[in-house]
Amino acid sequence: MAELAALDDPRIRAVNERHGDDHGVNLTKLRALAKRLRTRHELAHELWTTDDTAARLLALLICRPRAYERDELDTMLREARAPKVHDWLVNYVVKKNPHREELRLAWFADPDPVVASAGWALTTERVAKQPEGLDLAGLLDVIEADMKDAPDRLQWAMNHCLAQIGIEHAEYRTRASGIGERLEVLKDYPTSPGCTSPFAPVWIAEMVRRRQDGAVA
Repeated sequence: MAELAALDDPRIRAVNERHGDDHGVNLTKLRALAKRLRTRHELAHELWTTDDTAARLLALLICRPRAYERDELDTMLREARAPKVHDWLVNYVVKKNPHREELRLAWFADPDPVVASAGWALTTERVAKQPEGLDLAGLLDVIEADMKDAPDRLQWAMNHCLAQIGIEHAEYRTRASGIGERLEVLKDYPTSPGCTSPFAPVWIAEMVRRRQDGAVA
């Protein structure tokens, strides 16, 4: 904890706090610290219990993802209110855990929109990597009905799922793009030069174009 405190940079903290992340540690330096520590699951548990955002991020880098029980991960997600902690927990730990599908189903239907966003994130991964058994048309129905008025983090996760369906599944591409056009979610989101807009119709078209160009090459 003393080492993390020494790495805290007020300028980085100011930027992060605008996004809801209350820490000031450079993530490259945090990853270097994790690399030095290597996997230390018990230490990861102790770091998590501090309720400190930087410590929790470090914990997620040095833990053993498969060692967590289902209820433990559910509790951790509900405690992880900082967006970066939430994202790393889902992407670095839950996606590698044997309980991920059970958690996906539980979180997807949760009344807490932040928890539900984790369910959508896990669903988006299945859309891309393991779509068998998913009702893609049903997902599009839910997105079309609910995404426009969803809270920010849930809306972002639903939009990602919408784009992924359009990118990965040609038979739903026209419908997915059409839903994006009608709802206009993230249409005006500021996008840096060289980056792809998160507006689903643009995102879908750009990723499909890149794949086609790669196939031709």
